[in-house]
Amino acid sequence: MILANEFLVGENLYLRGLQPDDATGNYFKWFNDPEVCFGNSHGVFPMSQKSLLEFIESSYKSNQQLVFAMIEKKNQTHIGNISLQNINWINRTGEFAIFLGEKKYWGKGLALEASNLIVSHGFKVMNLNRIYCGTFSNNHGMIKLAKSLKMTQEGIRRKAIYKNGEYLDMVEFGVLRDEFF
Repeated sequence: MILANEFLVGENLYLRGLQPDDATGNYFKWFNDPEVCFGNSHGVFPMSQKSLLEFIESSYKSNQQLVFAMIEKKNQTHIGNISLQNINWINRTGEFAIFLGEKKYWGKGLALEASNLIVSHGFKVMNLNRIYCGTFSNNHGMIKLAKSLKMTQEGIRRKAIYKNGEYLDMVEFGVLRDEFF
């Protein structure tokens, strides 16, 4: 059975658009948790509920981003967000991003399941030709995920990120439609 708000459906989770009610749940807390924000650019400034609501509202207004809430099916829990952003309709490219905020769901394969859903959608439905991402050199989980999505390391931007008192390299990955399928 498919619920009305399900958009992309996997075995253990589904992806749906963000909703204003999401701002009142744990989603708000993730941005202020150093462990959750370890491998991303969040956690530099405190997140306010107002700015989170503005982000949710903006997620529906742009054709240059596709942002989903990841919902674990069994408990109907919002466990994180996943997106294709910076979509370039001329070059047929999009940037992949994922934020798995609920720590009890880490290491269970849900990030890969959600990632396969959105990347496949990007290629099959949105007609993208290339999907790319970048991550910090010490974010081993994201590097593993990128490789699991058949992404190739395309380059390194040296000391491009300042996080937790040190400069880190940004590792760039990309996958083409024919490589993914």
